[in-house]
Amino acid sequence: MDLYHYYLTQKGRNIIKNQNYFPVYERHFSKFVGHPITMFEIGTGDGGSCQMWKYYFGPMAKIVTIDIQSLPQFNETQIFVCTGDQSDPVFLNGLIQEFGPPDIVLDDGSHLMKHINASFEVLFPQMSPKGVYLVEDLGGSYWPEYGGGFRHPDSFYERTKPLIDEMNARYTSGAVKQSPYGRNIFGISYYLNMVVFDRSPFINWDMLRFPVPLPVPH
Repeated sequence: MDLYHYYLTQKGRNIIKNQNYFPVYERHFSKFVGHPITMFEIGTGDGGSCQMWKYYFGPMAKIVTIDIQSLPQFNETQIFVCTGDQSDPVFLNGLIQEFGPPDIVLDDGSHLMKHINASFEVLFPQMSPKGVYLVEDLGGSYWPEYGGGFRHPDSFYERTKPLIDEMNARYTSGAVKQSPYGRNIFGISYYLNMVVFDRSPFINWDMLRFPVPLPVPH
C-alpha cells in the first residue's frame, strides 16, 4: 500500500498511527485520491499526519487540521491549521462556512466520548453527499476515565449501534424514526478500534424496494 509505505519511510514530522489502520484508510479513502476534496483532520498531533494526507490525496486536496493547541508552524500549501475545541459547534460550523462541507472527517482528537459525540453531531449531517466519517482510537469507549465504559450510554460505540436501525428505518414498519444521521448513512463499518460511516449521493429513498414487510412464504 502506497500510504503505508509513506508511513514507514518518511523522515519528517512524527506520525502516530496503529499499523492496522492503514488497510482501513485505503479501503475507504482511495476513491478520493487525485480529486479536489476537503478533509477535516481532528487532532494535529506532531504535524506528520496532515503532511501524509496531503501526499496521499494529491495536489487538489485541502487538508484542514484541527487542534486545541495553537500550531501555526504546521501551516503550508494545502494544509490549514485551525485552533479550536472539537466539541464547540460554533467553531465547527465556522470551519464549514470557511472551507465548505468536508468530504472526509477523521477524528483522532481528544478521544473523550463527549468530544467525539459532539463533533459527530455537528459534522456528519453537513458532510458532502459522498462523505466518509472515520473515528479511530475508540478503546476509550470502554474506559470510564474517557467518559465510556462497557455498554455505557455515552460510549461512541453505543451511540453508533442504533444508527444501524436508523439506516434501515424504512423497513421497520414505523418502529424506528429516521434522524438526519441515519438518513444519510449508506454503510457503517466496524474495525478493531475504529468505526467508519460512508455516505452516498445515490440513495433515493422513494425508489427503494420493499417499503413494507414482505409476505411470509408458506
